[in-house]
Amino acid sequence: MGEVFAGRYELVDPIGRGGAGAVWRAWDHRRRRYVAAKVLQQSDAHTLLRFVREQALRIDHPHVLAPASWAADDDKVLFTMDLVAGGSLAHVVGDHGPLPPRFVCTLLDQLLSGLATVHAEGVVHRDVKPANLLMEVTGTGRPHLRLSDFGISMRKGEPRLTETNYVVGTPGYLAPEQLLGAEPDFTADLFAVGLVGLHLLQGRKPDSQALVEHFLTHGTPGAPEGVPEPLWQVLTGLLQPDPRARFRTATGARTALNAAVEMLPAQGPAEEPVQIVDRLGPLPPGFGPEGPGMTEGPGAPEVPTGFGPPLPGPSETGSFHLPPPAAYPPPYAPTAPAPTVPTVPPPAPVRRPGPPPKVAVPVLLLALVSLAVGFWALGRI
Repeated sequence: MGEVFAGRYELVDPIGRGGAGAVWRAWDHRRRRYVAAKVLQQSDAHTLLRFVREQALRIDHPHVLAPASWAADDDKVLFTMDLVAGGSLAHVVGDHGPLPPRFVCTLLDQLLSGLATVHAEGVVHRDVKPANLLMEVTGTGRPHLRLSDFGISMRKGEPRLTETNYVVGTPGYLAPEQLLGAEPDFTADLFAVGLVGLHLLQGRKPDSQALVEHFLTHGTPGAPEGVPEPLWQVLTGLLQPDPRARFRTATGARTALNAAVEMLPAQGPAEEPVQIVDRLGPLPPGFGPEGPGMTEGPGAPEVPTGFGPPLPGPSETGSFHLPPPAAYPPPYAPTAPAPTVPTVPPPAPVRRPGPPPKVAVPVLLLALVSLAVGFWALGRI
């Protein structure tokens, strides 16, 4: 069995890795279900402040994957979220290459819908990219995207946790004004959405710097190969180097995208459907679909087969989701209890006073103290 964290979350197996720590599949003993748990590996004040910000985010939207709960245990902290088993859009592009335009429009519509709600809460994500867009397992049906990893997000007006001349985000998905040290704004997220759209349509990461230089020196370029003109008009509205010339809101971009979809050609009969498969793989020995239980030995049910390959090495993605319980066999039957053999009870041991029990360090309290120290130091940041 795995390590039980804070008396509630049993860590099962690692499924990814981010900048601040590992992401585990974990069993929530209280809610009796599997979750994704991000465990912080560092306990410095800077990391804890980011943890406090991320776990405090509560956004309920079908295309947003925000933290659901948190726990502290000694010098570690974790927070949990839903499990999403289809990997990220980076995996989908790696499997299929360029994606069909109508499929891309569905994904962008879902992303913009989620961002509209995030922005309505005053939050700038600051790290929109394919690796942070997780996919539910839908097979060849309608895809279901979820925006994840709010580790570097911030509310407008909040003090920064980094120096003013320090750029936060993923190279290649940063808006030009971010590279110049501008204050985070919603339009920077929209610029990243445009780059994500190009990535999905072309099957490779776009050269954002060359694209911006072309805009600045030659104006709006023509539609690249494989990008329909109506959809390209929407993407150029997201990719303008001047944030004042971009779409101002995710809702406005979504309206333009829906109008462009009406002008796209119908999907061709030879177009191969995109399949979103389970990428988590089977549960390790000792765990079943209903949690920790018998998975080996006579009479144990077989673990379901047909899973896709496990995630290829460390991943930037945040978390994953298992298929619905109906896809699994019935709960594992408990083993029959061993017959009771009468024995003579041994004499009671002599109790001797021992050291006092170890008291867990209230990590979040330390984080709040560190937050106060951080505000004190803002004058130098």
